[in-house]
Amino acid sequence: MKNGKLLFSYLLLLLLLNCSSPNKEKKISKIQEKSLDLQMIDAYKEGLKELEVNGDAIYAAKKFNEAELLYPQSEWASKSALMAAYSYYSQNYFNDALFELERFLKVYPKDINLDYAHYLLGMVYFENVIDEKKDVNPLLKSKSHFEFVINNFPDTEFALDSELKLELINDLLASKEMFVARFYLSSKKWISALNRFKTVLNNYPDSIFVEEALHRIVEIYYIVGLENESKKYASLLGYNYLSSTWYKESYRVFNKKYEVKKPNKNKKKSGFIKKKFKKLFE
Repeated sequence: MKNGKLLFSYLLLLLLLNCSSPNKEKKISKIQEKSLDLQMIDAYKEGLKELEVNGDAIYAAKKFNEAELLYPQSEWASKSALMAAYSYYSQNYFNDALFELERFLKVYPKDINLDYAHYLLGMVYFENVIDEKKDVNPLLKSKSHFEFVINNFPDTEFALDSELKLELINDLLASKEMFVARFYLSSKKWISALNRFKTVLNNYPDSIFVEEALHRIVEIYYIVGLENESKKYASLLGYNYLSSTWYKESYRVFNKKYEVKKPNKNKKKSGFIKKKFKKLFE
């Protein structure tokens, strides 16, 4: 009889424990979730303070990363990831910024701030350009991200600025083609030079080098004996750029005493482009 009562008491105790445990666990879970939420906010605020007040980009980025990890299901997680990338970018830690931005695109591919992520990637790649005449890959990557913003987010403030950046990038890419074309021209490699000048016309029709490219094509066709082609491009140059000094030069080509001058590398113009670009980021 005593054993029966003991067994009943044991079963009753188990039943009471089972009934009470879920509520207790639920309560603990809520407390922990609230705690993580507060920790995330504190980490995010600390990151902002370090970035804006103390100027410590590395520590700020770590705090933003911490905020993201503390509460990854929060809407602030993706913002924290972007802020980490911006922190690195603001202090010219471009490799770290690239890592954070590429990770952002993988983890948050449909995030509401996708336009800013691609815009910032475009900026980072552009500022990684060391010498556009030797390596255009950073420029091409930068261009692709700015084009992504323009094509997918046309009504945003980042699209408007991306268009301005794209114009400057195209000028720099065209300048690289002109640099090579002028070298071929001075070496009397007419066909190679012709192809490069035509690349400028076809790929960068709005660049500042179009007038000179047209003139050089007029010169080359005249030199190789294709006078009709030469006149066709001279007419095209005159129609679009009648007051251009390059058109006046092209008009002189058909004088029998005309000689091709050694191409000017135009260093001043290239420097102007770079200064103009840098001014946009100040």
